[in-house]
Amino acid sequence: MSFQDEIEELESAEDFLQYFELPYEARVVHVNRLHILQRFHDYLDKGAEHLPENEEAQRAVYKQLLARAYQDFVESDAQTEKVFKVFKMAEPQTVFISLGDIQT
Repeated sequence: MSFQDEIEELESAEDFLQYFELPYEARVVHVNRLHILQRFHDYLDKGAEHLPENEEAQRAVYKQLLARAYQDFVESDAQTEKVFKVFKMAEPQTVFISLGDIQT
């Protein structure tokens, strides 16, 4: 089975962390599992064109990026890291409606 085939079999953040033999705190993963996986995906997307061809070298890069994504949430939290669009949305805006525009 190729490295890419093995990766496609992984489903959870815990699966990825265990596959790459990265130590982790269950508490951090439990609260941030989707954020960690999304950040990992984002890191992979940013460096996709620079990934090595060799599977062992790819595995090392993936491991490094996953460790970085996990560490982001050890040192911070989801609201601060703003991984998902919902956290990036601007605050609600105040809109002015004149009394003349209100019809009863």
